[in-house]
Amino acid sequence: MKPTAAVYLDNAATTRLDPEVLDAMLPLMTEQFGNPSSIHSHGRAVRTAIEKARKTVASLLNTSPAEIFFTSGGTEADNTAIRSSIETYGLTHAITSPLEHHAVLHTLQHLAEQGTIQLSLVNIDDKGHVDLAHLDELLRSHQNEAGRTRSLVSLMHGNNEIGNMLNLNRAGEICRAHEAIFHSDTVQTMGHFPHNLQQLPVDFIVGSGHKFHGPKGVGFLYVNAGRVKINPFVYGGAQERNMRGGTENVYGIVGLAKALEIAYRDMDAHQQHITFLKRRMIDSLRAKMPDVQFNGDSADVENSLYTVLNVSLPASDMSDMLLFSLDIARISASGGSACSSGSSIGSHVLAALPELDSERGYVRFSFGKYNTEADIDYAVDTLVALYQKELVK
Repeated sequence: MKPTAAVYLDNAATTRLDPEVLDAMLPLMTEQFGNPSSIHSHGRAVRTAIEKARKTVASLLNTSPAEIFFTSGGTEADNTAIRSSIETYGLTHAITSPLEHHAVLHTLQHLAEQGTIQLSLVNIDDKGHVDLAHLDELLRSHQNEAGRTRSLVSLMHGNNEIGNMLNLNRAGEICRAHEAIFHSDTVQTMGHFPHNLQQLPVDFIVGSGHKFHGPKGVGFLYVNAGRVKINPFVYGGAQERNMRGGTENVYGIVGLAKALEIAYRDMDAHQQHITFLKRRMIDSLRAKMPDVQFNGDSADVENSLYTVLNVSLPASDMSDMLLFSLDIARISASGGSACSSGSSIGSHVLAALPELDSERGYVRFSFGKYNTEADIDYAVDTLVALYQKELVK
């Protein structure tokens, strides 16, 4: 049955704001409007709201509020961790993978082009798994060549396009064995998996509010104070304990904290619901479209980012128009990273996978807590109908 509203299956790009989050934000948009840097009562009330939000985020992640810094989003948080650690420690070598989000990959490539760093890419296999033995080899090789110079390693926790998960503990252990600084882009897993920062061997992780039903334009950076201390990335004021200049996005910060609180509160229920929907789509596509394939680990429901399914569809003349055809049918999905929407450049993640069939159609469906079985069934039936129409021609 066709849903009464458009079907949104692009939750890895952004999520719908939770009504509870909006309720928490509204007072900071109206009654509590003071500048948090002001010393009068209006400012103090808003400062209190920010620090309460910081304590909430820190408590959920099992860390200290002093290690949480609010930013404009995941991209700024990634840039702060990467650029500031390289500048502060005079790092000349960095390691990442070809599958990283452009917030990481483009930043490191730019620094390499400037001659600031030497950039190494860790190997990946046919399914897009990071070769951790090669990571160890790269770190060891660099140390042999340059003595005990520290390296920066940046590897994402959950891939936003193919759903592959990195073993953060193992990667972090390798980095610590070589005294490397370890940053992980955790934007896609924040709010969907628990992060216990007292146990994780990481130096930086990040979050972005709009990925877990919070507001856009706000994120945070965790800095492991016991291991690293960095200079600011954004100058211009003493905000965020002299770590990030500029008047704070107060209602965004409060909304982010509330969204993360809800995400942790309901995490088990949401994971069960979304996993059920993902299995339903996989099973239905396999039954109705025998030549369907899935990229990376995305069809391995138990071991992948449960919110993402990357579908490889049979080659046809409509492959280039696939997303457009879905949009006409009122289904929102993505062909890759949503941050590159509108670009004619294909997915760098899929392009990095060996033996990719460029003739096939590729679409990323990503699920959220507001999706229903009807959404999944309609999306599958629409895909099948589109391809059956092509075969009849």
